[in-house]
Amino acid sequence: MNKIIVGSDEWCNFPQLKIPAVKARVDSGARTSSLHAVNIVSFNREGTPWVSFEVHPLQNDGKTTVHCEAPLFDKRKVKSSNGATETRYVIKTPLTIAEYTWEIELTLTNRDSMGYRMLLGREAMGGKMLVDPNTECLLGEPSIEELDQYYALHTNEKTGLKIGLLASDPSLYSNRRIIEAGQERGHEMEFLSVKDCYIKLDGEAPEMHYRGGRILKGFDAVIPRIRPSVTFYGSALTRHFEAMGVYTLNSASAITQSRDKLYALQLLINNGLPIPTTGFANSPLDTEELIKMVGGAPLIVKLLEGTQGKGVVLAETKKAAESLINAFKSLKANILVQQFIKEANGKDIRCFVVNGKVVESIMRTAAPGEFRANIHMGGTASITKISAEEKRIAILAAKTFNLKVAGVDIIRGSNGPMLLEVNSSPGLEGIEGASEKDIAGKMIEAIEKDLKYVRTND
Repeated sequence: MNKIIVGSDEWCNFPQLKIPAVKARVDSGARTSSLHAVNIVSFNREGTPWVSFEVHPLQNDGKTTVHCEAPLFDKRKVKSSNGATETRYVIKTPLTIAEYTWEIELTLTNRDSMGYRMLLGREAMGGKMLVDPNTECLLGEPSIEELDQYYALHTNEKTGLKIGLLASDPSLYSNRRIIEAGQERGHEMEFLSVKDCYIKLDGEAPEMHYRGGRILKGFDAVIPRIRPSVTFYGSALTRHFEAMGVYTLNSASAITQSRDKLYALQLLINNGLPIPTTGFANSPLDTEELIKMVGGAPLIVKLLEGTQGKGVVLAETKKAAESLINAFKSLKANILVQQFIKEANGKDIRCFVVNGKVVESIMRTAAPGEFRANIHMGGTASITKISAEEKRIAILAAKTFNLKVAGVDIIRGSNGPMLLEVNSSPGLEGIEGASEKDIAGKMIEAIEKDLKYVRTND
């Protein structure tokens, strides 16, 4: 084919994706091409990896949405123009420009902060194009009337709620399931990256901004799923959404209280909830007394900042316990020393509480050689029936922190059930996999109930 002469930007068509017109920045300095995409979810279709995503093809227009699906070609790390590196999904799809069509690779990424919804890189142009950087749209551009006609069927009129998922990784099972569950119930779901949000503090008009300067507005609810490593910043963002009048499924104060392990245990005890005997001290001189306090070895040592089984160590002998405790103290680490409940036999119960009800419970069993039940460390999970007392403990534990959604971990000791931990961002993979229940949907239902939203198709 003859080489096409193009300007610094041109309108492109992706027939397989059903995107008839998207304006692209033509950039021979960029190697790969990218397309603006949100709500990106990978899945399997007949044993083959695919990816679904939504495209807002017109700049500054969030209402026009095209839902796309394509076979997944690759995942690769790409360095953007601002120097940041991110892992992106890659698809192959035909590109039509002028009267020519050929297949190109496209990486999928949120380009809200960019001036164009698409970037056409040199790999896609190779051998087919010549660029005249001093011109624009040499191949023509559609009129406003033509764009309206193209996308008439893709304009979303608001029928459901607008819900943001405030988290760090859109590819995590739990985050993908929450997005899916909200969309299935007719809501507009948007993933909001914690690191890309920033705050405008203003007594009259507080604002939440997103990368590139976009102001986040119009949200009915936000679901915070804050990683422990970003608890301070994530809670600050959650608190700011609350100040703007946005409903949050878990409040900032509930999240911060549950994350402070020592304070959390104090609150639980004050509410009469049973926990394993726990000690906390600062001076190395008190190590021996601390060990006696919890019944001697074996015992558990917990870092106050740990989560998901990380920073939790079993000391099987008194000597090992002394060495471990003193080593942590020498590093200025805050630790709890806790009674080891041997009769639990490497098992615990995860109760998933939503809006004051236990919606499902699973028994988690530790992997061989492990003392703590954790599916992230090779443990297994199965549905279990809990007693009335265990249900009471789980519900009261969530209520203690005012958590609308909580994962409550309980162990069965010789003197009855005891509370181990309350998680404000419980994972869904283990409990949905074991129960085959739509737990993510229960979370969306909780929002609907609290906001008194009635689904029109019910």
